[in-house]
Amino acid sequence: MQTLLLIIRTAFEVLNWLIIARILISWFPHDPYHPVIRFIYEVTEPVLAPFRRLMPRTGIPLDFSPILAVLVLQLIERLLISFIMHLG
Repeated sequence: MQTLLLIIRTAFEVLNWLIIARILISWFPHDPYHPVIRFIYEVTEPVLAPFRRLMPRTGIPLDFSPILAVLVLQLIERLLISFIMHLG
């Protein structure tokens, strides 16, 4: 069971870091066709897109969906780990 918990924690941590990388990449000019950039966007877009649809449109050109996504991912991780711990 420890291995499963480690896999879950690692997966969520990697996803969180990829979201942070995407935020940082968006601040600088970049080649959207670079394989690393494409990988980051392809992995994070399915997570971020639903949050963008939920967020109200404002005049501010800031995307707060990554912040909300990271918070929800942390909540899901904790709930999932708690559920698995109660099973074992």
